[in-house]
Amino acid sequence: MSGAINWECPYCGSKSTIREDQDFLGNRFEFNLGNRHAYQAVKSLVIVCPNAECREYTFRVSICDHRKSAAGLWSDLPEKKFWRLCPQSKAKVFPNYIPELIRQDYEEACLIVDLSPKASATLSRRCLQGMIRDFWSVAGKNLFDEIDKVKDKVDPDTWDAMDSLRKLGNIGAHMEKDISLIVDVDLDEAELLISLIETLFTEWYVHRYERLQRMAKIKAVAAQKEAERKGE
Repeated sequence: MSGAINWECPYCGSKSTIREDQDFLGNRFEFNLGNRHAYQAVKSLVIVCPNAECREYTFRVSICDHRKSAAGLWSDLPEKKFWRLCPQSKAKVFPNYIPELIRQDYEEACLIVDLSPKASATLSRRCLQGMIRDFWSVAGKNLFDEIDKVKDKVDPDTWDAMDSLRKLGNIGAHMEKDISLIVDVDLDEAELLISLIETLFTEWYVHRYERLQRMAKIKAVAAQKEAERKGE
């Protein structure tokens, strides 16, 4: 990471262009010490949010193999592991009118996504089921049945995405009949499921709340004008 990059703060959500040595700083060191993996490179990255009202920092650490090419040049291979330390996850802060248990499943899915994408997908699946039951007031014998019951209530793209989340979440929730068959969920897939949960939080709960607030204001203005007309 060098120069200037586009970045979104995980704390305040502001989008900005951050610059090396001004907003972010990276460090690295190498070690061997006779370990079984040969030369390793450890990298750290600190980013400070440019938003004056935020100024929070993020901190991550990664490790990769450090190898010499046939031409005799040393370079880093793709990172093998990385750890988000501050904040511990990419979870966004959603309002408390979204039920707490549903928000907890979402936050845990974000927290564990780097360590176990499969487990994260399972939590996203559970979060989706909780939302469908709460927001649409439906219940069924399983998630497939519940998703089917809201097919006429959501647009086709959303329904397809929810059904896809269910299928990926099933990989972690249910073992294959053939236990020797290994089906995994990768990090990108698990993060896509989390982004779907975030989209549904916004489209279902946040938009409904904002709509109710607007309607309440209109009613309040109308009531005030009616009172003024009657001289009250």
